[in-house]
Amino acid sequence: MKPLFFILLLFPCLLFAQNEQVKTIFDSLQEPGAGKGNVVVRQSDAIRQLVGARKHGANVEETDGDTFLVLEGFRAQVFSGNNQRLSKDEAFDKEKQIKEQFPELTTYVTYTAPFWRLRVGDYRTHEEAYHVLRQLSEAFPAFAKEMYIVKEKIRMPLH
Repeated sequence: MKPLFFILLLFPCLLFAQNEQVKTIFDSLQEPGAGKGNVVVRQSDAIRQLVGARKHGANVEETDGDTFLVLEGFRAQVFSGNNQRLSKDEAFDKEKQIKEQFPELTTYVTYTAPFWRLRVGDYRTHEEAYHVLRQLSEAFPAFAKEMYIVKEKIRMPLH
């Protein structure tokens, strides 16, 4: 008898939760307000359901409270070396030099045996990565002969 009582008690809450709709950008645009014009958005229900939904297979990563979407993109490779004694220090030294002049750039020093690599940025397009590569080449002409664009998984911040 007690389990039936709890089910009946929770049933209205379950119904309410199922009827609650998530507010989308379409709803926000169509809300009336003082000083706002009237906006009418016409789209199919299929599109309305896709807005705000994550793509199937999308990778989301959380680091230090920040959320990132991990997807295919491009980075500028600044350094790659396989000298066991020197390459690690050289990668971190070049990273420090780049961070001093371009603090807004994200840098990645990685080790995949036997190579230490320094890559810069998270860019959706080759053109974006190339633009930064040109800036780095001008700022650090001694590094320029080693620099090129690589296709790699990148991390885009989700706000």
